[in-house]
Amino acid sequence: MLKFNKKSKTLERDEYKYVLRDVKKPNLYRDIFPYGEVPKVSFNWRVMPASPADKIWITDTTFRDGQQSRPPYTVKNIVDIYKMLHRLSGPKGIIRQSEFFLYSAKDREAVKKCMALGYRYPEITGWIRAHKEDFELVKELGLKETGILTSVSDYHIFLKLKKTRKQALGMYLDIVRSALDRKIIPRCHFEDITRADFYGFVVPFAQELMKLSKQAKMPIKIRACDTLGFGVTYPGVSMPRSVNGIMYGLTKFADVPSEWLEWHGHNDFYRALTNAIGAWLYGCSAANGSLLGIGERTGNTPTEALVIEYIAFRGSADGMDTTVITEIAEYFEKEMKYPIPPNQPYVGKNFNVTKAGIHADGLLKDEEIYNIFDTNKILRKPVSVGITDKSGVAGIIYWIKHHLKANVDKNHTGITKIKEWIDTQYEAERTVGISDDEMHILVKKYLPDIIKR
Repeated sequence: MLKFNKKSKTLERDEYKYVLRDVKKPNLYRDIFPYGEVPKVSFNWRVMPASPADKIWITDTTFRDGQQSRPPYTVKNIVDIYKMLHRLSGPKGIIRQSEFFLYSAKDREAVKKCMALGYRYPEITGWIRAHKEDFELVKELGLKETGILTSVSDYHIFLKLKKTRKQALGMYLDIVRSALDRKIIPRCHFEDITRADFYGFVVPFAQELMKLSKQAKMPIKIRACDTLGFGVTYPGVSMPRSVNGIMYGLTKFADVPSEWLEWHGHNDFYRALTNAIGAWLYGCSAANGSLLGIGERTGNTPTEALVIEYIAFRGSADGMDTTVITEIAEYFEKEMKYPIPPNQPYVGKNFNVTKAGIHADGLLKDEEIYNIFDTNKILRKPVSVGITDKSGVAGIIYWIKHHLKANVDKNHTGITKIKEWIDTQYEAERTVGISDDEMHILVKKYLPDIIKR
């Protein structure tokens, strides 16, 4: 049957019907995932057309996945961070939702206090197990949507749940019906989708969900979870690891609307951000992240990175206050004593700090030469330099300009003496940088006029 595709503006065959493949033994894709070796990337050279959704946005899992790898947040921490997420999101709600645990009294107290703030964005949603009794927690708190764990790979279905695919499918659909009966929007978390039989389980499951959605006249959302970070976005890569193929298949073969699709990735292979962007490009509206990338094992896609990528793709911040990113980082470090790696993009203390003299020389002439963008304007984080034996005269001059707002000629005898002192330190096998306190003492000693200004 021919059907006109409004996105591609062409007639296409509409005959993609997949049925559950109820196998007796689990398909663990041992050729791709030989446990004693690095996982393999295979290609079939089927290239899917990029098809970005009309609207894209960000969702946040700081209070769910972000709490699974660190000491739990206090209620105050959650409320404070939620307020900052709201400000970062802006009036258009680019950070559209934030999910919360609901199990402990502390979890529920945090939800109630955040809901009492009355913010539209990020919308507070829940996360529960595939247990009917858990819906009472959702209803009690008055949440409109909740995530439900619905694992889709045979690793989970056979090895963890000890079920067949047919049994798992039946259980999941039963749970989803319970949500719909209670007028709660279910968000099915397709756990471990990058190791799942896409055409034998994932698509048939998604098709059944879309049938239930039509019957109930309610949305049923799908979160594609790259639980171990196996997803890749290379052109022509084969399933089940293809992020492009997963998004294309869910929208094309299962008719899942883009606005009901969400990507949730982990960073085990350094691909979390790249995969989230790939999901956006191939039809997924929502990319899920966690502040500072904090999450289980290697973490999730950093929410702040998705903010920057959203602006890059859409050409506008759409009201997001990006300077809040620095405020959030400062809160994590000062209030929660969380050590942010100094070289972490956007939030690390050295992310826009150079220690190379040749770079400092460029910064003196025009900071745009060695700075990725106006970090002071966008992140309230002015470009700076760190002083070592590699900084040279240019580094010393830039440090004085940045910290003391003073201009000094490179031939000034005081500059020469400071450099000589620094060189002597490293000739004596010093291994750490010169601190700001030390630099203040050196400037006061060799350039006293600058301190008096």
